[in-house]
Amino acid sequence: MKEMIKKENEFNATPMLFPYEPDVFWQRVRLIIREEIRQAEKDTPVIPMYETPGMQYKPLYKITEVCQLFQVTKPTIYEWIKYGKLKPLKIRSRVFFLWQDIQNLLTEAA
Repeated sequence: MKEMIKKENEFNATPMLFPYEPDVFWQRVRLIIREEIRQAEKDTPVIPMYETPGMQYKPLYKITEVCQLFQVTKPTIYEWIKYGKLKPLKIRSRVFFLWQDIQNLLTEAA
């Protein structure tokens, strides 16, 4: 009878799938994941975002807000549109500018 119990206990043991202890295995997995994340961060290009006092992230800016931001007049903005420095986005009868376009213009000026 004792032999039957021993055999049953041997069969109920979890089979070893990896040659490491579970704690060591998970430590190595975490290490691999950290290395992959660091490598991925190195590979992605960094797009500089310039901090401008008073400028908050908004997807769209009105022409008056762009004038205040760059401290220029509306005719200057219209010239920038004419020469392709800024791309206007017209919604109904209003003209807006995309945040990303303004950021690009700031990077050109810097």
